[in-house]
Amino acid sequence: MAITSPERARVERTDEIDPYPVGPGSLMGRYLRSFWQPLCMSSEVAAGRGRPVHMLGEDFTVYRGESGQPHVVEFRCAHRRSQLSIGYIEGDNLRCRYHGWVYDASGQCVEQPGEPVPFCDKIKIQSYPTIEYLGLIHAYLGEGEPPPFRRFPVDDKDGVVEVLTYVRRCSFLNNSENDGLHVYFVHPRPGYDFHNWQQTPTFFAEETDYGLRTWGARPDGGRTGGSQVMPNISYRPYRKELGDMIPTTHIAWRVPIDDHAHRSFLVEVVHLQGEEAEKYKASRTEDDLHPYDHTSEVTDQVLNGDLSLDDVAKWDDFLTASLSNVQDGATQEGQGTIPDREHEHLGASDASVVVLRQIWARELRNLAQGIAPKQWTLPPVRDASAEA
Repeated sequence: MAITSPERARVERTDEIDPYPVGPGSLMGRYLRSFWQPLCMSSEVAAGRGRPVHMLGEDFTVYRGESGQPHVVEFRCAHRRSQLSIGYIEGDNLRCRYHGWVYDASGQCVEQPGEPVPFCDKIKIQSYPTIEYLGLIHAYLGEGEPPPFRRFPVDDKDGVVEVLTYVRRCSFLNNSENDGLHVYFVHPRPGYDFHNWQQTPTFFAEETDYGLRTWGARPDGGRTGGSQVMPNISYRPYRKELGDMIPTTHIAWRVPIDDHAHRSFLVEVVHLQGEEAEKYKASRTEDDLHPYDHTSEVTDQVLNGDLSLDDVAKWDDFLTASLSNVQDGATQEGQGTIPDREHEHLGASDASVVVLRQIWARELRNLAQGIAPKQWTLPPVRDASAEA
């Protein structure tokens, strides 16, 4: 189904479906858990170390064996419920630091110090299938056998892979519903006249085999757009300006931390090889590699009225990526951690919002009724490239 301007956007009422709760047992939580989800960046967990991770309203233990292999298991030890991430790594096993119970990567208890008659065979904590891909540690948190892991048409041999992350204090849906029109007001370009509406594209959106395709037709004949891959991935090939325009693949997972916050994992593959790749990596500064480290604090100041976005835009030492993140963060968090849909008024420019909400309403309703969900694919390369 496609929604186009100048149609008046209308969303089917779905009062019986609340898409915002993401914890265990919620409809959205169950749906998101039926897909592989990244839990953290690869760089955040060193070999022989553990890390606590809170995602989708749950706590998990992510650890690497001494070999470097990542594993994801339950947050607490089955014995006295101590936090496992502070434990000892032995090979690919994890020993609880409190009383020394040992678990293998499957969650099976294999050793119980202090027990004259061990009962390891009766103790097993939850473990989760784990895959490392494009600088992220992904896990399948759902029930039953995991679906095939979906790999985009890029890997770490296709160029320079950069992984960025930020936390935004609002539902992941606020970010997923970020429409095309916002670019002209949230990220204004020099010379753009807000009052000249003829400069604004006509926006279109349609459901596809992979999720949502959106595009805008500009008056000058140009097009802009991208793809949202269900359930929570933004996918956009574009060109990064590095003297020349270098083809770059952008993939971003928007993963809920809980109902009121989410973490974005952004992977950019800059398609350079050999000497050009090395020259590019050497040119990258710490700010380039960590553009979002302090944007939450700046966003807070904007929302508190201590700064304006116009003030921030004048900072000479603030990267474009950092400014863009603050601009998006202020507007999305400014909707509320969970927006008030009851009192909003959608229009034709909200084509992507309308189609996405219709998809979610159908998928969550089908899940509630035990109807098989739609099997989503990945965007064909030609389709996504046409929107760049």
